[in-house]
Amino acid sequence: MGNTIKRIGKMTLTFNADKYKELLTAYLPKLIKNEAENEQALAIVEDLMHRERTPEEDELYQLLITLIEKFEQEYYQPSQQNNPLSILLFILEESEKSRDDLVAVLGTEDFIDNILNGQKKINTEQALKLGEFFHVESSLFME
Repeated sequence: MGNTIKRIGKMTLTFNADKYKELLTAYLPKLIKNEAENEQALAIVEDLMHRERTPEEDELYQLLITLIEKFEQEYYQPSQQNNPLSILLFILEESEKSRDDLVAVLGTEDFIDNILNGQKKINTEQALKLGEFFHVESSLFME
């Protein structure tokens, strides 16, 4: 790999691959999959943010920011707040109704199974029937 040169303004700093390897080994950055891992990455970024960074630390800093942004876009994605299947399963459980009740409202067992396992989406007409059945806004069941 060797050393590469990174220019910052008029100053030229040498990027040391071995020092970067040491940082990577110390911090072990990886894809962030849960809130705890995100908090760890944020703590490292916070630490690096408030000091003069070496070129190697700056590279790690940029990498962590990218990983954090990716996680937060996926984790906090607004569309997850309106997940019709999750809402249906939640309301079904809370109302103490059963899969058989859904069959009576929407149709065949196979069709209900396909909706409940995510293979079929709820259409507008079905959403209206579900809203009426559960006494909730039908829009809860629409994407």
